[in-house]
Amino acid sequence: MSIETGHHGGTHVSTLLILGASGDLTGRLLLPGLARLIGSGRATGLHLAGAGGPGYSHEKWAQRVTETCEAAMEHATEAGRAELAKIAAHTSFTELDVTKPNELANMVETLDGPVALYFALPPAVSQKACEVLEPGQLPETTLLVMEKPFGSNQQSAQGLNRTLIRLVPEENIHRVDHFLGKGTVFNILGLRFANRLLEPLFTSEHVEKIEIFYDEELALEDRAGYYDGAGALRDMIQSHLLQILGLLTMNAPATLKERDVRDHLGSVLRATALAGDPRKFTRRARYTAGTSKGRPVPDYAAEKGVEPALKTETLAEVTLHINNSRWASVPFILRAGKALGTARKEAIITFRPVSHLPTGFKGTDKPTKLRIGFGPDTLSLDLDVNGPGDLYTLDHVTLAAELNSPDLLPYGEVLLGVLSGDPTLSVRGDTAEECWRIVDPILTAWADDMVDLDEYPAGGNGPAGWDTNCTL
Repeated sequence: MSIETGHHGGTHVSTLLILGASGDLTGRLLLPGLARLIGSGRATGLHLAGAGGPGYSHEKWAQRVTETCEAAMEHATEAGRAELAKIAAHTSFTELDVTKPNELANMVETLDGPVALYFALPPAVSQKACEVLEPGQLPETTLLVMEKPFGSNQQSAQGLNRTLIRLVPEENIHRVDHFLGKGTVFNILGLRFANRLLEPLFTSEHVEKIEIFYDEELALEDRAGYYDGAGALRDMIQSHLLQILGLLTMNAPATLKERDVRDHLGSVLRATALAGDPRKFTRRARYTAGTSKGRPVPDYAAEKGVEPALKTETLAEVTLHINNSRWASVPFILRAGKALGTARKEAIITFRPVSHLPTGFKGTDKPTKLRIGFGPDTLSLDLDVNGPGDLYTLDHVTLAAELNSPDLLPYGEVLLGVLSGDPTLSVRGDTAEECWRIVDPILTAWADDMVDLDEYPAGGNGPAGWDTNCTL
């Protein structure tokens, strides 16, 4: 049974309980995103509760919430400011060990429902907390909000899915991906399916390759506790970039409703697999000492908290194929990395050359490329045209536009879906498992050292010889 239509001004959830109230994720991303959402007037009548381990207190929590709400006042509407004041005044904190039987269930009983449980905890702790819950302990209207990574491979994701589905229905499980903000998702779907100029061209007949890049300038930034056990492949490609790939390649859904969109996304990811031997179609690398954004960066292996023997990659690249009639034989190149010299966050669709160029034209005959940028969301189209001067010489021009930019922070967009009971932007259980199925053979090959771990200096554009390095 899914959440009933809400009674709180468009909000289906009465209480948001954040587990891991003292954590970095909560303070840096979750609370600011929530405060901006509440300030916009789109989440009224909500009660915010926090829970955490010993050493934290109601006073510390109340101060954290109050400071975040005050910072959000500047962008808030008049009604939103009133809601922020209420949130800050009435929030509560409970010391709780979620891994002990009955503790979490007993607390949920004391809260005004429906309740959304946001697991802002390390994945292993979140999994343990769900395993100690018994079927029937939570009200069936409860929402479970899980952070990535969802499992560590396909088998663990399947096990976690079985655990969660014992507790609440699938539509009440939100596996959040803050990368998939509503603006980004609907910008891609609108671009693909609302334009006669583009929609018929997204096939293997017209597309030569699709590249999805997420090159970051930031280095590790004290996140070794999470990142060194994950790496670029798990952290970015397995989750975020595969979802973007699905949106770029799925067939047109009948509607933008949750089931239609997620059915089509799941279908195209089920057809996706590594293009062949991991030694040929995957690459990995790790940064060495260098300079990034004007600051010295130590060798990754020397970063605090890093275990060098794990051989964790900070740059990963894979080439995939989609085995269906629309995309047969088109290579999809997904790349993500840290401490790179140029931030590059975009999808590039490279179209095939024209079948015949009349003899007599000269100059740069470059391929037509459509670029979709992420954060900020942008669009550009590279075309060959007759340039100034010699009419026979082709010149390259770029048509550019900015796409709709949401007024909410990424976590605000995630929470809007949670609080309104709309799982469209969350990752469905079967899709989470498919994403692991795609990368599991790569993880195995890398663990067996079948693929060399290349190196690049922090602030560089990647290892020598990688043809996907940014050349701007």
